[in-house]
Amino acid sequence: MARLLPILVSLALAASASAAPPPPDALPLSEIIAALEAQEDVAFIDEVDWDDEGYWEIEYYRPDGRKVEVLVDPVTGRQRP
Repeated sequence: MARLLPILVSLALAASASAAPPPPDALPLSEIIAALEAQEDVAFIDEVDWDDEGYWEIEYYRPDGRKVEVLVDPVTGRQRP
């Protein structure tokens, strides 16, 4: 939970500035974050923002220090190719 708190704070700030919130049938953000954190190539999640195209934009770092940015569908939880 301690890892999730900074993300939730960032999310709250981003959501307040966002024009359109996630759809009503969206997965809880905590589930999306937990699934991403469970991947072996994720060392830590740095930032989560709501994209104006309707995706979660998530930045994370790999164990080797490389930064990765992904867009995640809020309904399916799948990464956008």
